[in-house]
Order: sequence, then C-alpha cells, then structure tokens
Amino acid sequence: MKIRHLLYIFIALTLLTSAVKDEFTPAERQQISIETPGLFEQSEAFTIDFGGYRATDYSFPLPVGKATVKDSELEITTNKGDAVKAMFDGTVRLSRHISGHGNAIVVRHSNGLETVYARNAENLVKVGDRVKAGQTIAIVGGENGKTFLTFYIMVNGGKVNPEIVVQPKSHKLTRRTLLFHKKGNHVEMSVVGGEQKESKRKLEACYPLPGAKVISPYGRRGGRAHSGVDIKTKANDDILAAFDGEVVMSQRYAAYGNLIKIRHQKGLETWYSHNSKNLVSVGDRVKAGQVIALTGQTGRATTAHLHLELRINGRAVNPNLLFDHKTHTVKMEAYKTFLKTGKLSKK
Repeated sequence: MKIRHLLYIFIALTLLTSAVKDEFTPAERQQISIETPGLFEQSEAFTIDFGGYRATDYSFPLPVGKATVKDSELEITTNKGDAVKAMFDGTVRLSRHISGHGNAIVVRHSNGLETVYARNAENLVKVGDRVKAGQTIAIVGGENGKTFLTFYIMVNGGKVNPEIVVQPKSHKLTRRTLLFHKKGNHVEMSVVGGEQKESKRKLEACYPLPGAKVISPYGRRGGRAHSGVDIKTKANDDILAAFDGEVVMSQRYAAYGNLIKIRHQKGLETWYSHNSKNLVSVGDRVKAGQVIALTGQTGRATTAHLHLELRINGRAVNPNLLFDHKTHTVKMEAYKTFLKTGKLSKK
C-alpha cells in the first residue's frame, strides 16, 4: 500500500511539473490555425491601439525585404541568410516543420494577435520562449531557388488583412485603433480610430524611494568599497523603477538578499536590493515610477532599507551623479546628457 501511495504521489508531481512547464496544449504546439483560449472569455470584442506603440514595440519581420500581399499573407523577398524578426513582444507557441509551410514559427502576443513566420531555413527559438519585438527568431528560407518569408497575422486562428496593421511598402506600423468583434465562428475587424503619428512619450524618470534619507553613502565604508547608496524610509515601503527598462534579474543573490536588476539605455543598469519582496520577474518591461519591490532586510542588512546601485556597462558608479537624495529627484539634465553621450559628468 505504501508503494502504491508513493507511486500516486510521484505521478501527481510529474503531472504538476509537466503542467507548469507545458505552457501550451499539444494541439497548440502542432497546429498553426487554432483558437486562442480565453481571448473572448470576458467580452465578445477587444481593441488594439497601435497609436500608442513606441518604435521599440514593433518590428517589420524582414526590415530590408520587399513585401507583396498574396491572399491575406505577405511574401517578403530578401537575401539568403537574412534574419527574421519578431513583430511584437510575445511567446513562441509553435516552432516546427509543418507540411506546406516548411519550418514555421507562431508567436502569440499579449495584444491578442498571433504572427506566423513560415518557410524558414532554420528556426532559432523553441516553444515557450519569450521574445521581444525585433528579436531574431529564424533565418529566412524559401523554396524553388527563391529566398523569401511567408508571413501573416491571425486572430483566434483566422487570418486578417495584413495591410490593416502594417504598410507593406514602407514597412511601417499603421497607427490606428482596431476593433476585433467575435460573431459566431469568425472574427470581424474594423478601424475605430484614425491613423496617428508615432507617439512621442515624455522622457520620464523617478526617484526610487520618495521620502527616504541616506543612511550610508557611496564610497569607502569600514575599510571596503560600498558600491551603492543605502536609503531608508520604513519596512515594506514601495520601491519604484527609476527609468523605463527591462528586468534582467529578480532573485535572492548572496549578501544583496532579494535583488532586482533593471537594464536601461546606453548600458545603464539600476540595482535594488535587500527587498522583502520582489514584484517583477525577469523579462518584464517596466516604466519609470512603477512599483517593483518592497523595502526589506534580506541578505546582509542591519535594518530595513534600499541599497541602490547605479552601473554603466557593469561598472558601479556613484548614484549621486543621477539622483538628488535631498530633493528626492532625478537630475534630468545629467540624465538627458547621458542618453546622448553614454557618459555621466562627475561635476
């Protein structure tokens, strides 16, 4: 009986582990055209506002290719060995050889769309991989001596007119708002917002712990280097992202305790440590002012506080070059100069 009981436990754990790893069903992994689970669960319609997309949120699949529309698909011709790019951020749902499509990749995006990249010479991503807009996911292939990519866009398993979303000749994203409405077994698409110019988002930055006081500065401390600045308010206070960026680490890490690293532009990284709880994960894209963690005392710390580090190309620099700890603000002129030159003035 004990052996049987242990066997049941083992089977249950195996199934649970499989469920955690297996983000998509076998059918989703094998079929290109398949309904997206939960897409219309809350409502019979949804919208996508492409007017608010930044340049980094979109990429044409073959930026140097020539696109031709053929039956709701784009045939994009280019040179042998060219890199195929993901159109938007998303997760790879299918990556395998499909009859009639050759090596194919399907990426499911958080905006509700799926994009298909077919006839690749080689797929460079696997099912479950998270990809960014503009990331190389395949090497272009083709057939009959012609080098090209077959590309199309789907909603809930059905193709949509790609010219509604992108401009084949200029490769630009069409900046308009689209409505997708499910009617029976098909989805209707319509334009509900006119074409807009690319949005110019105001440059934003944020002091990570408003109201804090410095309890240990950057520099030498107790005979050894202190690579950041310690600032304190109260336990479990909100820690804010200083700038827009991508989370590249979120875990417990040696004396840092719970540590978050965010990568920004020009090789800039901000590190936030001793957190009681991290609220973001690796791969998350965060905005300046977004709550990313709570202050704590994990790792080597004698009191609940935030240890803040500023690094450029991996080297620690004085956070005072960008942050004014007295006024709890970011030195915007210094930040703007850094974005232009990649250097911080020590004045």
